[in-house]
Amino acid sequence: MNTKRGKLAIVAASVTAIVAGVFTVPAHGATSTINVLMVGNPQMKDLQALTDANFTPTSGIKVNYTVLPENELRDKVTQDVASGAGQYDVVTLGMYDIANWGGTGKLKSIDSYVASDSAWNKADVFPAFLKGLSGADGKLYAAPFYGESSMLMYRKDLAAKAGAVIPLHPTWQQVATAAAKMNDPKNGVAGICLRGLPGWGEMFAPLTTVVNTFGGTWFTKDWKAQVSAKPFNDAVSFYVNLLKKSGEKGATQAGFTECDNAMAQGKAAMWYDATSATGSIEKAGFSNYVGKFGYAYAPTVKTAYSGWLWAWAFAIEGASKQADAAWKFMSWATSSQYENLVGEKLGWTAVPDGKRASTYANANYTKAASAYYKVVLGSLEHADPLNPGVQPRPTSGIQFVAVPEFADLGTAVSQEVAKAITGGQTVTQALAKGQKLAEVVAAKHKK
Repeated sequence: MNTKRGKLAIVAASVTAIVAGVFTVPAHGATSTINVLMVGNPQMKDLQALTDANFTPTSGIKVNYTVLPENELRDKVTQDVASGAGQYDVVTLGMYDIANWGGTGKLKSIDSYVASDSAWNKADVFPAFLKGLSGADGKLYAAPFYGESSMLMYRKDLAAKAGAVIPLHPTWQQVATAAAKMNDPKNGVAGICLRGLPGWGEMFAPLTTVVNTFGGTWFTKDWKAQVSAKPFNDAVSFYVNLLKKSGEKGATQAGFTECDNAMAQGKAAMWYDATSATGSIEKAGFSNYVGKFGYAYAPTVKTAYSGWLWAWAFAIEGASKQADAAWKFMSWATSSQYENLVGEKLGWTAVPDGKRASTYANANYTKAASAYYKVVLGSLEHADPLNPGVQPRPTSGIQFVAVPEFADLGTAVSQEVAKAITGGQTVTQALAKGQKLAEVVAAKHKK
């Protein structure tokens, strides 16, 4: 996924026309049922709410959703997909999962469905996600529901009141200075919200980007563990100290959802996280501060950019007996037609964006998202999964290391860092334990 050579190849395209009659209306109600396992993020909850009235009547397919918090979802997906249990027809996953399961038979390739489904319009999907959701065999295994990088979100009114200056391309030190100025615990407002909830995809998604830009890495190109090395320690120490000085209360219980709620409810002045969060903090009815947020690129130290690259995507389990129905659901949920439906029903800032060129050629969307869509596009364009730091890496991945063992490793180290956040041990002690765990993983891959 070399974005330095190909960048994101964002092509200005006309909004894909809504194709009437794509799904045939059945004679008598639903003719089949599929089970979908999904992460409980706002855009997914919107999908769940819109399905019965807008998909089932025209497709004849009833969708049973299981919606879980991120950490629980990852555990459940791993359990079901890896074992081949087939409890779910469609599962929600991302590039890390495809790197480990693509081509193993655990997931079905969707190439044949995509080739015969002109309404889905593969050419409209950003190449970085087609690449990232393909296996080593070159086959596509998932359809992106939304794509994201990471960025800094902040309350413009609170920044102005505190005299905090937040440039378009901030450094982490500038963010720490601004957070200290805006931190207002007496009024229940944290200077910044950062994920402290343990989990490789919770705490260590943003924290690994901090490690990258501080000059650190989990492993060198030749598989030497670097968890206790100075750059890694410097990054984690900075993150932990920022949380202690200006972060939210109970940080080790705060993941994406908790920080999302904090920003929407006015309990945090800043938040560094996924660009997809704009869909909720700018959504009327969910957020109390629509139109009052400013946006900046992911903070840096030693790198020019530091945003991650991720897509929450839908894939068909290898054990599914309802693959055709599963694809019809996935095609609808990840299409430009569905984006238009969301825009019309829920507002254009609620669109699951970041994956299609047509989204950014849609005047309705760009007008509603004028405060942030250019930062999102720029962040996606500069995200480089092959070269996210200052040294070569053994695998692809910005906020993860693309080996099966990383899920357990990242989660275990995050649990140690959480103890440092609460004062149970020092960062150095936490990372010393993490180093030993990382060395076990390194030794396996050196062979």
